[in-house]
Amino acid sequence: MGQLVADKHVRYILMAEKKKESFESVVMDHLRMNGAYWGLTTLDLLDKLGCVSEDEVVSWLMTCQHESGGFAGNTGHDPHILYTLSAVQILALFDKINILDIGKVSSYVAKLQNEDGSFSGDMWGEIDTRFSYIAICCLSILKCLDKINVEKAVEYIVSCKNLDGGFGCTPGAESHAGQIFCCVGALAITGSLHHVDKDLLGWWLCERQLKGGGLNGRPEKLADVCYSWWVLSSLIMIDRVHWIDKAKLVKFILDCQDLENGGISDRPDDAVDIFHTYFGVAGLSLLEYPGVKVIDPAYALPVDVVNRIIFTK
Repeated sequence: MGQLVADKHVRYILMAEKKKESFESVVMDHLRMNGAYWGLTTLDLLDKLGCVSEDEVVSWLMTCQHESGGFAGNTGHDPHILYTLSAVQILALFDKINILDIGKVSSYVAKLQNEDGSFSGDMWGEIDTRFSYIAICCLSILKCLDKINVEKAVEYIVSCKNLDGGFGCTPGAESHAGQIFCCVGALAITGSLHHVDKDLLGWWLCERQLKGGGLNGRPEKLADVCYSWWVLSSLIMIDRVHWIDKAKLVKFILDCQDLENGGISDRPDDAVDIFHTYFGVAGLSLLEYPGVKVIDPAYALPVDVVNRIIFTK
């Protein structure tokens, strides 16, 4: 089995930030906040967060905040709950949450809750269980969960549970590993995991492992490194991670590395990107790979960062 080429992944992430004129950078301009979260969290998991300028990152990040309190994916773009969570997570990495007007940010998120307990992503009203997780995770980090109706939020998530034990993006929608992470993560943070049929969901999730060791997001799909996070984190939260072959999954992730230039791809021999580099390293963290810091499966942040938040008044 190969080894994690951590130093090359660090260099890949640092170089990607400098290539602002590249095609990849231009097409990702509107979601740079997410890219920053993926890259910076990877660096922290590899214990290399000190390689970036904290002041530069935080300064740019604050230019993305709107008067509403929400954050955009980049300077000059519209605010959305997705980018607001990424901004809060980045500030958590740097222990800089205190620079926020927490009341303003938490109010922006809380106002996106609908009457049925669901959450919209922004002012245009798209509803998705992703946004339920994001709101609950964000407000939990900010210690403002009391600003929403948690009971109704949980009821809405439970209404999205399917007969196979999984969860979809809205009631009646197909079960998908990404949505399952969001729903299980939100239920974990709110202390509501008793709503999950752990054996049934565990069975559905462990069935996502293919012969090559990788995981897919739903039946009949190809394996993809990013599901090393979505599926594994959910299995850990419901205490069923021992139902998959961890060694085969580690090999699959390592086989997706670019051993020369760094970065991790969706599957072996494909082009690498920041998204899959983060989820590959995060997956290895969940698999207790040596040299990678431990990540929290619900908050998607290093455990030491989460502990700092929880134990800080």
